[in-house]
Amino acid sequence: MRSRQPTRKLLTETQLYMSAQRALMRRAHSVSEMKKHLERRAENKDLIPAVIARLRELNYLDDAKYALNYAAQHAKLHRQGRFRIARELRARGVPDRYIESAVDSVFAETDEASLVRARLTRRLAHLRRPLDQKKIASLYRNLLGAGFSSDIIRAELKGISHGDLPELPDAADSELSES
Repeated sequence: MRSRQPTRKLLTETQLYMSAQRALMRRAHSVSEMKKHLERRAENKDLIPAVIARLRELNYLDDAKYALNYAAQHAKLHRQGRFRIARELRARGVPDRYIESAVDSVFAETDEASLVRARLTRRLAHLRRPLDQKKIASLYRNLLGAGFSSDIIRAELKGISHGDLPELPDAADSELSES
């Protein structure tokens, strides 16, 4: 296995701009992610604001558009819930005002219950044993981790288990008991 050599530090604004463009060709970035990328590459950190301003001016960096595209893709393709998407966008440095509007607009068009059903259907297709209490609790935790609200999860789990579901704690209740 070859070890990676340390990245060569870039000296000019043009070199930083080209590095930013190459990064954006691979995938979209938030403004915060791009700043971190450029900070790792720049010899002179004073050049970074000018590169970021140029990228924003050309609409290559737009946190609102980035949040909306990310939320739509992760809701539809990855079948993730609003809480997980919001958490991941925060981790990527997107401001909360963009996250809230993006998540609200995506989930206005998307039925969260259908996403939960799709995830459940996929998980249940691989079950070898009958559905018992441990498996139901495992499904519940999996769906909470995927970012869905506990009310929607309970409603869908009751539907598949024909109403004989035990009382499972809320995510907020379990976080309080762990503290």
